Amino acid sequence: MSLSALEIDLKGHIDRAVASVYDVAEKTPFEPLVIPGMEGVDLWVKREDLQAIHAYKLRGAYYAIKTAITENQNLKTIVTASAGNHAQGVALSARVLGIKADIFMPLTTPQIKQNAVRLHGQDNVQIHLVGDNFDAASKAAIDFLDAARHASYIHPFDNIHTIAGQATIADEIVKSPDGAELDYLFVPIGGGGLAAGIASYMKFIDAKTKVIGVEGVDQASMTLAMKRHGPKPLKDIDGFCDGSAVKLAGDLTYRLCKNFLHSLMVVSNDEVCAAMESCFLSTSRFITEPSGAMALAGLQKKLREDPDKFFGQKLGFVCSGANVDPSKFSDALKRAAVGAHKRHYLRITIPEQQGGLLQLLDTYFSDVNVSDFQYGKIDPNTNYPVIAFDSSESSINDLMVQLEQDGIPVRDVSDAIDVRMRDFNFNPSLLNEPIMLHVNFPERKGALREFMRHVSGVANLCYFNYQYSGDDKGQAVMGFDFSAADNRREFLKRIKQKSFVSCQPLNQEIQERMLAYDGFRTTQSTEPQLA
Repeated sequence: MSLSALEIDLKGHIDRAVASVYDVAEKTPFEPLVIPGMEGVDLWVKREDLQAIHAYKLRGAYYAIKTAITENQNLKTIVTASAGNHAQGVALSARVLGIKADIFMPLTTPQIKQNAVRLHGQDNVQIHLVGDNFDAASKAAIDFLDAARHASYIHPFDNIHTIAGQATIADEIVKSPDGAELDYLFVPIGGGGLAAGIASYMKFIDAKTKVIGVEGVDQASMTLAMKRHGPKPLKDIDGFCDGSAVKLAGDLTYRLCKNFLHSLMVVSNDEVCAAMESCFLSTSRFITEPSGAMALAGLQKKLREDPDKFFGQKLGFVCSGANVDPSKFSDALKRAAVGAHKRHYLRITIPEQQGGLLQLLDTYFSDVNVSDFQYGKIDPNTNYPVIAFDSSESSINDLMVQLEQDGIPVRDVSDAIDVRMRDFNFNPSLLNEPIMLHVNFPERKGALREFMRHVSGVANLCYFNYQYSGDDKGQAVMGFDFSAADNRREFLKRIKQKSFVSCQPLNQEIQERMLAYDGFRTTQSTEPQLA
């Protein structure tokens, strides 16, 4: 294989990086992984989340800074920009090597990463929070560098020394007992430093492993560079996968990825969420940040879309980082089922009539576990409930066909923002004698329908807010309306008879706020007594 001058230079730097990065970096495990639902897959993971900074970026940062110090004895300060993990690598390396570092980070950088930079760098580091994304922080860092003396810029990805440091991951994989026969290795791409380093190394040693780069669908700067035959900035960028949110791929990384990557692919945020959940549920039980699970999301997508090609192969992925804000991890788990294409949200149109929702559930959803229910009465003649349940792609398609054949309009709204944000409307002006209840019931199939069936003769459901939480007890806020006061009294009597369900009215203030509108006045001066 004929190599360019850039590739020859990189090959030499990789050899030197292998000899030096372990001053600070660990040789992380390359280990088998079993994920529920993927038991038959020969799956391996490179655990870069186990580095001191919980991300692979330490490798490239350390080698680049050490090389810069070697090449410039007068160097006093390192300047860099980072969305978080590279900043931690620079901070720790600067402290170990005894040099100052000015680090520019976006204002949107998760607090966990900001705190880690301060912890690792201590007095050697000065943090500058600038702009809303990496590119704004990078521009500020370059402007700062122009005015600084005896300073050097350490690029987080488009730097041959940084790329060489990241390539030491591939060296460890190939030299491990289980890595030489790896068929495919999936790696995440932000600016491309990790993918460029690993793919180059695999080609340099003529390994059989094909490297597949994985990007977020709304931050695919390398995919754009391949289409445009060179790096071009994205107009907009999604920041959910904050560690890979880069608008412009690197020039060096583009050239190396173009020559040595087997292929590129993109994944959605929901697919990344599903991969994060998979890591947590796996035999190794580990937590990743979104970008850290991006490679696994790509691997799972390939298995789903092209099983004949990938099932039966030895597949690996790089878990690139674990610096995730707890709230983001919690949100990711809620979105995981949709990303795994197991949970589907359907918006169904049915006539407004007493018992209509129960009839819908009994007829079409009796054999499935409903995981989410969003409904508020907004029209006197028509209901638009959103019902979510876990099922296969084929089952959801069969159900939708059956509903349409029966004259019931239905739409898959799994990606709808109003559904995700649980923003469903409710018009109290259509109600007569409403009551809003907090309902607790056993989290088992059919329990809630049994309760609804018990009260359907006297009450009309006007509001339903339920989401599966994983507890053994389900909880919902439900609103019931009554055509007459006698029906309301009968309803209160009936719900006492169902021992497996407990109901409590929402307090008076909440009831009044939910039911408030001009001209409406509740006929109840006190909360009804249910127990």
